[in-house]
Amino acid sequence: MPPTDASTDTGPGPAPQLGGGVEDTLDLRLPEELLALFREDGHPLTPGRTAGGEDSTGDLLDTPADWGVVITPAGVFQLVPVRIERDLALLTRWMNDPAVAAFWALAGPDSVTAAHLRTQLDGDGRSVPCLGLLDSTPVGYFEIYRADLDPLARYYPARLHDTGIHLLIGGVADRGRGVGSTLLRAAADLVLDNRPRCARVIAEPDLRNTPSVSAFLSAGFRFFAEVDLPDKRAALMVRDRVLRNLL
Repeated sequence: MPPTDASTDTGPGPAPQLGGGVEDTLDLRLPEELLALFREDGHPLTPGRTAGGEDSTGDLLDTPADWGVVITPAGVFQLVPVRIERDLALLTRWMNDPAVAAFWALAGPDSVTAAHLRTQLDGDGRSVPCLGLLDSTPVGYFEIYRADLDPLARYYPARLHDTGIHLLIGGVADRGRGVGSTLLRAAADLVLDNRPRCARVIAEPDLRNTPSVSAFLSAGFRFFAEVDLPDKRAALMVRDRVLRNLL
């Protein structure tokens, strides 16, 4: 399971410890009911196998590399999928920032960050790690993932193609001045603009993280419910396609 608290000031809350009945996102076995929905929707998933197995699953996130840009008050925003050989040093530095490490729990040598990234890059595509660029400068790390195919789906009434966002702001100077809300809105806009089958963008910040919850509200998300996840009580935040021009 990816980190589950998309804090706009630092990053997601502590990742749950696997092994206590919590499966990793990329190893989650999909139920037959969900597989049937995928067959109806044109995805060639095979029953009896994990989505991370040998079968082809198509492009589960509609190619984030091709999503283009969003013009924001802070600059031109773009999501660029991570390349380890290019981005590892930067991401390792961000993960070792004490404010980030407290939530992401990925402090340490670059091998720690690389292992976290490879879990997604070598998976079936249901989670894509990206750099968030403002005017071509990296300012944050995003994980865009299929919330309906994540263990998170067990804790709320998931809909097919629900798409989740995890975020950390990399630069200290960009924290606490509204940049997080701007980036969240821009990232959600990119999802909705480029994933026509997605009706909702999902996030789950720690309920105690008032600044994070406030940032999501400012970014056009609405509070949906309190959810008890394995590692925290979360505020499930939703940005609806039908309300995107109203909130």
